[in-house]
Amino acid sequence: MNIADILIHVHPTLSAEQRTKIEGALSENKGVVSAHFSPTHSHMLTVAYDPEAANAGQLLQTVREWDAAATMAGL
Repeated sequence: MNIADILIHVHPTLSAEQRTKIEGALSENKGVVSAHFSPTHSHMLTVAYDPEAANAGQLLQTVREWDAAATMAGL
């Protein structure tokens, strides 16, 4: 299995509860190995995933359910 990482920027005013829900929703996607926000920069979300089982665009769409302006920065 190959692992790829993406960095997604969200609005910094998302609550801790919303960030937890985003991490949980991403973790439920097939192929996602981990999804977590930076402890020092609450607007930065790193997602590690298997690109053969998950698609970065789909993962971004999952995040956009909470923040329509979320953007993918890549890694």
